[in-house]
Amino acid sequence: MPYVNIRVAGTLSTQQKKEISEGVTKVISQAANKPEDSILIFIDEVLHENIAKGGKLLQKPS
Repeated sequence: MPYVNIRVAGTLSTQQKKEISEGVTKVISQAANKPEDSILIFIDEVLHENIAKGGKLLQKPS
């Protein structure tokens, strides 16, 4: 059973999560020849202040 973990800085709308999940599921299904209903996708929304790049915390977009 394939699983995919997607981490994003900030939050996504329900519609965005739906579109991402559908698209990723199709790609994994086709590339790995797995049934779509066997693919699990986890979307983790992480606060910008909990992510650092180049030693500096990310700033929330204004």
